[in-house]
Amino acid sequence: MNQYELVIGLEVHCQLATKTKLFCGCGTDGIGQTPNSRVCPLCTAQPGVLPVLNKRAVELAFQAAMALDCKLNEQSIFARKNYFYPDLPKAYQISQYDQPFSEHGRLTIHVNGAAKTIGITRIHMEEDAGKLVHDLGDGSLVDLNRSGVPLIEIVSEPDMRSSDEAYAYLTALKEVIQFTGSSRCDMEKGEMRCDANVSVRRAGAKEFGTRTETKNLNSFKNVKDAIDAEFRRQVEIVESGGKITQETRLWDATTQTGRSMRSKEDAHDYRYFPDPDLVPLVADPQWLAKLKAALPELPAKKRARFIGELGLSSYDSEVLTGDKALADYFEKAVAAAPAGSAKTVSNLLTTEMLGRLNAEGKTVAQSPVAAAHLGGLAALIATGTLSSKGAKDVFAKMWETGRDPKALVEELGLSQVSDDKQVMEWVQQALAANPKAAADLKGGKDAAIGSIVGGVMKLSKGKANPALVNKLIKEAVKA
Repeated sequence: MNQYELVIGLEVHCQLATKTKLFCGCGTDGIGQTPNSRVCPLCTAQPGVLPVLNKRAVELAFQAAMALDCKLNEQSIFARKNYFYPDLPKAYQISQYDQPFSEHGRLTIHVNGAAKTIGITRIHMEEDAGKLVHDLGDGSLVDLNRSGVPLIEIVSEPDMRSSDEAYAYLTALKEVIQFTGSSRCDMEKGEMRCDANVSVRRAGAKEFGTRTETKNLNSFKNVKDAIDAEFRRQVEIVESGGKITQETRLWDATTQTGRSMRSKEDAHDYRYFPDPDLVPLVADPQWLAKLKAALPELPAKKRARFIGELGLSSYDSEVLTGDKALADYFEKAVAAAPAGSAKTVSNLLTTEMLGRLNAEGKTVAQSPVAAAHLGGLAALIATGTLSSKGAKDVFAKMWETGRDPKALVEELGLSQVSDDKQVMEWVQQALAANPKAAADLKGGKDAAIGSIVGGVMKLSKGKANPALVNKLIKEAVKA
């Protein structure tokens, strides 16, 4: 395997976050709904219908391209991509081919601490096909709810050399697209799908090998597994003296095997030609300037701000910007907390809340703890009202009830004691009860302080402020 180089290019389809389809007014919320309940004469290709381009879809597509540093073409053309499948009633798909709206972009990824830039060949708009349902009887049925749903297809250059790089590319791409708001990228709902083009060549060779395309991979793990399996398969064929066949393949995640689907079509097989029902799409410079000004802060810039301005670690900033909803929640919580509490908020979010969300299969939007309440909990820690242990107990109750932390602290009697006089009284009692530890501490054995701290916490039933306890023990020993 070390004698061969893996070459990967990815084609990623993202469903644009519009309420209606690309060329008609039918809703895009058809997933999980009654089959064929989101269709009209245009979706079903009735004679005489004419497509009307969805302006919002165009705006979202252009903003995605801007975020990926693409060149925006002044004029682009919609074309008919001709092929027959039962779930494509027109027998052609409206797409873009030789004149897409954007091309020549880039995306930086990080693998094992090293940065690498992956080229993006083009991004184009197209409509989705319908869906075939095979498991309801002897034959197959067609659901056209997805037919006409707006997509962008993001085509990378063949710049990736490992499945880890492909995984990192998809992760970074999903972050950028989600942050722009162009797509929700919910893979479970088919809002982000990937086709992996894979070839192998001898290490050091300049010419690419024959590629295969594995279609419709619906998770990043499946992409990684399918690429690794295809790499092994192609190397085995070449090593045994065989030739790679250009073909489209499918991946079975259950058996972890790939299989041939059909011979791979080339562009000429689709007989592309400009759609006569759609005029060229012209990008007005003033309109583009407004779209660019409306772009939100993107993940890389947000991470840098979290590190530089809020003092978060690189790891924490990566976690928090891995999902737009999570990053938004964090910033709302920080806004509700005292200045300088970002690290405390981050710790509560990553250690307390994310664990519970993952365990219960929930998203941050489904959290019973409001962002303002999490910020309020951080405030109670900052003022010394709560110890770290007390904060964990209060958060558990917040998760159960969704209630305000301040009210829960009062109700549960978890307020931390920070009164110097009271804490010193406990310190004196603990020193008296632990004469050996007290003597060791006076003799310079700093480790002995643990026994005294434990004694104070026992006397205070865990309510004494730990920082104050340590401070007063040291003062008492020196006196």
